[in-house]
Amino acid sequence: MGRRILFLSQRVPYPPDRGDRITTWNLVRHFLEQGHHVRIGCLCESDADDAAAAALRARGCEVMSARLRSKAWSLPWLVTRQPLTAAHFSSRRLLSELDASLRREAADLVYAYSSSTGFWMQQLASRLGTTHKVAHIAELDSDKWAQYARTQGVLGKWIYGREARLLLAAERRLARFADVSVVCSPTEAALFAQHVPGEDVVVLPNGVDLEAFRPGDAQHVEAHSVVFTGVMDYLPNVDAVAWFAEQCWPGVRARFPDAQFYVVGSAPVPRVRALHGRDGIEVTGYVPETVPWLQRAAVGVAPLHLARGIQNKVLEAMACGLPSVVSTQACQGIDAADGKHLVIADGARATRDAVIALFADTERARALGQAARQRVEEYYRWETILQGMEKWLWASNPGY
Repeated sequence: MGRRILFLSQRVPYPPDRGDRITTWNLVRHFLEQGHHVRIGCLCESDADDAAAAALRARGCEVMSARLRSKAWSLPWLVTRQPLTAAHFSSRRLLSELDASLRREAADLVYAYSSSTGFWMQQLASRLGTTHKVAHIAELDSDKWAQYARTQGVLGKWIYGREARLLLAAERRLARFADVSVVCSPTEAALFAQHVPGEDVVVLPNGVDLEAFRPGDAQHVEAHSVVFTGVMDYLPNVDAVAWFAEQCWPGVRARFPDAQFYVVGSAPVPRVRALHGRDGIEVTGYVPETVPWLQRAAVGVAPLHLARGIQNKVLEAMACGLPSVVSTQACQGIDAADGKHLVIADGARATRDAVIALFADTERARALGQAARQRVEEYYRWETILQGMEKWLWASNPGY
């Protein structure tokens, strides 16, 4: 018999075109395939999100949504003791609609994806009673803000440091409130145990759609091409692309003057757009699919310096059989071996030399890509990951 699930998501959980939506859509899809009735509470950023919400309704979901506020709206909260994350993702209208929905019909499970929607779950406490509560934290956002703080000037250090402290306190309250907390890797579980001791946590890794992300025709691969995929207004992605273009790419081009670097992802900020047309660099902006770009490239790169959790961009490149050069930060939580499934390189010289070596040794590059594909087939198939979730999802819910 299907159960009643209230799924809370900071963005519309469809389509699966960015990190959080890849996970949230696969969770929602799994619940629907299990025969559960799914109600969704989420925020919309654009007309495209409104259309995505309509697509979810067509699939049988009840969707309650409100518009996401601008970041500037959150700034007055700097004089409070609340994290800016809570302000940015707040919506009285949405909470009122969720409250009314729970008054009409209780939920068997409330599944809150990210700490920002965990705030909503806590505000609905009076309506939840014995409802089973899951906080899918994925990775501790407070640690991400702490990383940002270490790279900024005085003002940025204060703002990001403040957010790290206040958000960690909020994450601890959320973990105490929820019946179980979910993180995406053993690395995150260890960090969670360190910062949020004494609370139940389970690991649910990210997966990859192995039908959508698959190797292409080797004859269509551009011999000396590099690709980076990701939303290009996200600070860690911007930092990684700009650093690679400025610190590594000149050396690659000196060795291979015909080399091309494709920066593939929506909403590129001015710092990224300024790279377009320079030394074989192409900034695509939004593309309907990243797969063709992953299939045409010879090497994938993910030189992230600021990163948490499992990087979907790395899993997707591996699924496409693309030999990849990644930083230690970018492959945290991914069960892949350096030199066997990908190449781990930190620092400009190591990253540059790793790309050049793969360009020069196509047989090694091909073997690396094949091993990467096999690895994700073994460990990162969504269907297998989410079937495993059923073993613990209802375990602490009396009556199930």
